[in-house]
Amino acid sequence: MKLIYLALTTMLLVGCGGEEFQDLRDFVKNSGADMRGKIEPPPEVKPYEYFAYVNDTDLPDPFKPRKESRSGGGTGGANQPDVDRPKEALEEYPLESLKMVGYLYRNKVGYAVIRATDGKLHRVQVGNHIGMNFGLIKEVNETEIIIKEMVQDSAGAWTERDSSMQLLE
Repeated sequence: MKLIYLALTTMLLVGCGGEEFQDLRDFVKNSGADMRGKIEPPPEVKPYEYFAYVNDTDLPDPFKPRKESRSGGGTGGANQPDVDRPKEALEEYPLESLKMVGYLYRNKVGYAVIRATDGKLHRVQVGNHIGMNFGLIKEVNETEIIIKEMVQDSAGAWTERDSSMQLLE
């Protein structure tokens, strides 16, 4: 008897649920029928065109320096810094890692207070060297330090570059 009730209940449940979600099933079945993914063809690969370098052209030789050296025997030119002078304490640090944290004015001379990355404080004035690019302090005032650096380009010539360091608030 229990078996008959179970069979009837199952048939009743199957019969009731068949039509209820038919429209949803039809939508899901037909929604992707018109959609097909389109993949664009890859771009056309152009063949490599090599350049035959010939010495009799007007083009400069890419394997030789473009600037002539200005001094007699070596590279460097007229702006070459004095590499033989003794280094000052703040020339061990990159300029970007140093911070101006104060300003002092004593005996008509302005001094900047610099904090290095190791936490030590240094007092500098006009004429001191700072940074790793042969930086020379040209001006010290209440808000900034003006520095002239000497940098070497790829051809070996030395050029001047102006930098500044602002007082931290």
